[in-house]
Amino acid sequence: MLQIAGLVVEYGSIRALKGIAFQVHEGEIVSLIGANGAGKTTTVKTISGLLPVAAGSIQLFGKEIAGADPRDIVQAGVSHCPEGRQIFPRMTVLENLELGAYTRREQDLRSDYERIYSYFPILQQRRNQLAGTLSGGEQQMLAIGRALMSRPRLLLLDEPSLGLAPMLVARIFEIIQTINRTGVTVLLIEQNAFQALQVAHRGYVLETGQVTLTGPGREMLANEYIKKAYLGE
Repeated sequence: MLQIAGLVVEYGSIRALKGIAFQVHEGEIVSLIGANGAGKTTTVKTISGLLPVAAGSIQLFGKEIAGADPRDIVQAGVSHCPEGRQIFPRMTVLENLELGAYTRREQDLRSDYERIYSYFPILQQRRNQLAGTLSGGEQQMLAIGRALMSRPRLLLLDEPSLGLAPMLVARIFEIIQTINRTGVTVLLIEQNAFQALQVAHRGYVLETGQVTLTGPGREMLANEYIKKAYLGE
């Protein structure tokens, strides 16, 4: 589905991604883990068309999308749930969800709202409430729901557990697996390496702009380097 090859991204004179390569197969959950500053958020922003590509290739279903307009990338089937939620605080929950469907031509979104509410019932209760008054966990649910409103084939999730209580983190990861079982492929960016690799079919470690390790998620949990560097063991 997604093929990254030799991807280089620069911020002025700083090379944030140094020719990384990885792939995401249709139907997978693939986790990209690493420390702060490793280049994880840069990677998903570049896939989404929010950052320019200095070199390399990003192919979606065999079609080059590096440098494409973000709207065209959404219409091609990619949706991005950004780090920090980035909801519209002065709009209602319902209005935020509606904005997630801005590239779609259908007028009737009822089935989509019902699907999102089945994942996150609290959003139905809060649908007429201003998004800025939601709790942090509810805002994260809204951000994921908004991303799903475009009916993506590939969902990019950037740090969905950031700042959440442990019980809510577990619930978010359960929902990610549920979303994946409906046929949505997921590229998951996470600092919580344990949770990310538990749900992942495959994982990649990104360190200082380079992919340093890859393998099946559960096998990576048993890797001694990952235990010491990311799991605190």
